[in-house]
Amino acid sequence: MNPRIPHAAAALAAAIFGAVVAVAQPALAVGTQAAAAGTPGDPAARGRYLVRTAGCNDCHTAGFAMSDGKVPEKDWLAGDALGWQGPWGTTYAPNLRLYFRTLDEDGWVKAAKAREFRPPMPGPSLRAMSDDDLRAIYRYVRALGPAGAPAPAYAPPGQKVAGPVVLFPAPPK
Repeated sequence: MNPRIPHAAAALAAAIFGAVVAVAQPALAVGTQAAAAGTPGDPAARGRYLVRTAGCNDCHTAGFAMSDGKVPEKDWLAGDALGWQGPWGTTYAPNLRLYFRTLDEDGWVKAAKAREFRPPMPGPSLRAMSDDDLRAIYRYVRALGPAGAPAPAYAPPGQKVAGPVVLFPAPPK
């Protein structure tokens, strides 16, 4: 049996996601303010600020959005087993702390700028970030160190998955 979060919860999740993207884009556009938010000259501190303001934890940290951010920092960005299911299949927010161990900083910047992401990842927002922002995020996540386990793998449309999912309805025709 595949537990599903009711449509009302899915709508709430979609609204939260939209709000995070709407709020994060102006904050990310102001590079000097973002740099000032961390310790001057400390890219990892700036990366922490960007992770917090861009909403990365909302999906990549289990329980973060549902607890109003009350998850210890030591548990941040370790992925989640909550699936995001829609016409594209079922996606999971990967464990960034493990993923960032598989590539170097330049590889991350290249992937972030070129990769097409499945929903609900806000690919356009990620691609709009400056190289310096992406490098700061990389350095922060690497500074956290490895933790947790890999998130479940992507499941194509129609494939049954174990565990809870947020169900996105098909777009109107």
